[in-house]
Amino acid sequence: MNEQDARTAVLAAINEVAPDVDTEGLDASSRLRQDLELDSLDFLRLLEVLAQSTAVSTPEDDYADLITVQRLVDYIAAHG
Repeated sequence: MNEQDARTAVLAAINEVAPDVDTEGLDASSRLRQDLELDSLDFLRLLEVLAQSTAVSTPEDDYADLITVQRLVDYIAAHG
């Protein structure tokens, strides 16, 4: 999966999990938990939605690396 497809999937998943977040002007360096205010359940739901849409399953050991929108996009692109 290329980076643009991964970005589209991540933004769509964020929009589904946190519809109040403006994904149109979202900065790639935005932190998922602090800036987007995703709690741990929202974060898990985000990964679940991404797994369904991209077939990328994220092991729990990788959660700590997925801090920003860009890191999540990079992860999905690398594993998709």
